Amino acid sequence: MGLELYLDLLSQPCRAIYIFTKKNGITFQQHTVELLKGQHLSDAFAQVNPLKKVPAMKDGDFILTESVAILLYLAHKYKVSDNWYPQDLQARARVDEYLAWQHTTLRRNCLRALWHKVMLPVFLREQVAPEILAATLAELDMTLQLLEDKFLQNKAFLAGNCISLADLVAITELMHPVGAGCQVFEGHPKLAAWSQRVKAAVGEELFREAHEVILNVKNCSPANLTLKQKMMPGVLAMIR
Repeated sequence: MGLELYLDLLSQPCRAIYIFTKKNGITFQQHTVELLKGQHLSDAFAQVNPLKKVPAMKDGDFILTESVAILLYLAHKYKVSDNWYPQDLQARARVDEYLAWQHTTLRRNCLRALWHKVMLPVFLREQVAPEILAATLAELDMTLQLLEDKFLQNKAFLAGNCISLADLVAITELMHPVGAGCQVFEGHPKLAAWSQRVKAAVGEELFREAHEVILNVKNCSPANLTLKQKMMPGVLAMIR
């Protein structure tokens, strides 16, 4: 078997991997694991990833989980253009720096914004107190300012003059609150201009294709009671 990817484009890391493989002409077989149907919690998927999370990758008999690990594996195996993960020590360190920072900051806050604003009230039919939503959005805005001031600064892209894995991971995260209806680029002109450069570098058509699911997430159907009870513990742990 060739390369197999287990994805749901509702997921930010899955979108990053999807765009990266498509942009670099990497052939793969896609297995869609529908998160909103609880397919990631199935015993069948647990045979691929016991953590019951997407994305996951199989390359022959080799199985890999965790999105950053998958992106780096693919970058090395397929010898993609140097801009994605530079050979230059300091340029690579800038990419690594962002990838290390984003897990508990931008990713967490974008995820919480989506769930507090849309997924809890629409999908799980759980109301979110206005003060909790306000605090979540305020925290997100502070993180966006850090992204702009610390990582982007006055550069064209997060790690320099060309798009890298850092930009791809960042933009797919930001599309979570965008899908929830948040105006994340208002008040952040450098980020707004950067986002347009990233979209152009990726390609507008591929970018739209990868984000079609998240941009329509407000129209998702509510979960039934059985699925809600099954998913709720994991959701609460994820957004706490």
